[in-house]
Amino acid sequence: MPSADGRSWPLGPFPGRDDFAAALFVPDLPVPAGVVGPGGRPAGKRFAVYRNNVVVSLTESLKATYPAVAALLGDEYFSALARLFMSAHPPKSPILSRYGGELSDFVACFSPLAAYPYLADVARFEWAWLESYHAADTAPLDPADLASVAPGSLGDVRLQAHPASRLLVSHFPVFDLVVANRFEPEVSVPIDLLESQSVLFSRPDIDVMFRVIPAGTAALATALFSGQTLGDAAELAFAADPGFDFPQGLSVLLSAGIFCGLDRGTA
Repeated sequence: MPSADGRSWPLGPFPGRDDFAAALFVPDLPVPAGVVGPGGRPAGKRFAVYRNNVVVSLTESLKATYPAVAALLGDEYFSALARLFMSAHPPKSPILSRYGGELSDFVACFSPLAAYPYLADVARFEWAWLESYHAADTAPLDPADLASVAPGSLGDVRLQAHPASRLLVSHFPVFDLVVANRFEPEVSVPIDLLESQSVLFSRPDIDVMFRVIPAGTAALATALFSGQTLGDAAELAFAADPGFDFPQGLSVLLSAGIFCGLDRGTA
């Protein structure tokens, strides 16, 4: 992988942040005013220790959130990348599990990694997994509720997305990359970087479930998540894949538990 040089990345200002917060992530800044030792002199060494502790803690948090990205980059490179990311995106919440959502866009725009465009989608996968894991608990829609709708009114139905449902449509084999570098690193399988994969996330119970779905099913899910009626969503799915099997695709989505309610529309 290319070398990461913190000096080459434009950090920019910290609007709305005080000198103390800014100096935590930009080593070139002076010790903030008021940070003094017992003799009243600037406590540079003490602040450096505190700064290092903050950076190490956030780096470990990012590694825990993005283990597949870290595995693909290597520990040293990921740590350097994390340091740059912190400078551009300091934490906004004291809850570490909420930190790092912008990493995928950061990686996508990071020129030293331009030769590895799949890395951004690997990061999007891992963030989607985390969001699904921490989403609110809600009972999935019972498929029988949809079956109770009169056939002539099915096209007007809108399905409500479950809080834990997520969909990632990627031009890369993002499912294979994450499985190989996070969930099954001991298994060696060939990965075709020219393959596109759409991944559906759900959490009908305790564990996050994720699976690859075909293009038509992904188009159907995307449309339903955006509030389209079942009839309009079906048309978009057929446009994405003329050979789309609508009953099969809808069954896959319902069995995954990615909906939690329905609006019968004009029914």
